[in-house]
Amino acid sequence: MPARRILTLGTISLLVPLALLSTPSAGSADDTGEPVVPSESAHSAHGQRIRVQALPQIVQQGREVAGPDDASTAVVATIKPVRPGRRVWLQVQHGDTWASVARTRQDRRGRAEFAAAARVDGRAATYRVRAFAAGRLPALTSDPVSTARWLDATFTDEFSGTELRPVWNHRGRDYAHGSRRSCTKGDPRAVRVGGGALRLSVLEDPDATKRCRVKGRDAVPGRFAYRLNGHVGTEGEFSFRYGVAAARVKFQRLRGQHGAFWLQAPGGVYPGATGTEIDVVEYFGDHHPQGGLATFMHRYEGRRKVTTGGWIPEQASYLANRQDGWSKGYHVFSVEWTPRLLVFRIDGRETGRMRQGVSAVRQFPILSLIAANYEIPKIKEKRLPQHMYVDWVRVWETGT
Repeated sequence: MPARRILTLGTISLLVPLALLSTPSAGSADDTGEPVVPSESAHSAHGQRIRVQALPQIVQQGREVAGPDDASTAVVATIKPVRPGRRVWLQVQHGDTWASVARTRQDRRGRAEFAAAARVDGRAATYRVRAFAAGRLPALTSDPVSTARWLDATFTDEFSGTELRPVWNHRGRDYAHGSRRSCTKGDPRAVRVGGGALRLSVLEDPDATKRCRVKGRDAVPGRFAYRLNGHVGTEGEFSFRYGVAAARVKFQRLRGQHGAFWLQAPGGVYPGATGTEIDVVEYFGDHHPQGGLATFMHRYEGRRKVTTGGWIPEQASYLANRQDGWSKGYHVFSVEWTPRLLVFRIDGRETGRMRQGVSAVRQFPILSLIAANYEIPKIKEKRLPQHMYVDWVRVWETGT
């Protein structure tokens, strides 16, 4: 589909307003009487303000499968006034002392971001951020934040073994004639579990005896082989309301199909529906003129369908190095969903936000590699099958 840059997009920003997260106050205590450190804090002093957020374990770049418990948490600070280049250190608590574990510099949006361990000595880690003096601004130290809130995920699938778990069901299993997917359908034969990952494929339908006619305003007309898609979701088995959803994905290489990690309300998106379709990420293949990565949200206002989102800018900046690529290595794509806001990230780094029309109903995760009719002419059939791999999926539900 055509992408419109309606989304307010930025390269890095991991901070969500304090009021949007339900976290214990710094003065509260747990059942043992020990103070509970929240996952987000704010502190003001000397005409400055520093806000810090500890996120779930959503940082894990790499070429091989890996356990989600080995992923890093993201710790992000926003400091005002903004002084680009200001030195900022991340410190971790060990008993009554603090040790510096990482350093960076404040960016032009005022942010400093870190990837850090979620646990220290087997327990939730507690961090703080220290900004060094800059010009007339004295040094500033944040209040602490803890990873405790995120240590227990609500839903996890690491795709171990050789079978898809019953929580997943196969979607779109009929050719939808008259739609933009009339030449493709979901099929279990395009889904495989093995080697610690879920493999979703687009392949020729071996049962088709005819070729499908592609036509329409956004397609190159012609006749092409019918195709099977890997398309699974947890509708009827698992859904959640507010929180963080993440998937570690290595996408398909070629254009002609698009891989996606998305959320949808039960029953789908239709006139009068209160839920939305949240496309956390879609990838349209290597060498796409807009880079290939996009984020969208689809919803209805009355009977009018509204689409927001667009291509993610500066996509190469989220890659680990020049040898990395969206079809070469795994990356964690996530969305933080609150009552007022959606925040999208790649390996913990913010790619964009949406504030209008945020869903207030339960949604369920979907993983898919789909060839829409307009994409089919972009790939020769001899270059099928194409594959997308999912290492793991996690959801941390907050309910608020």
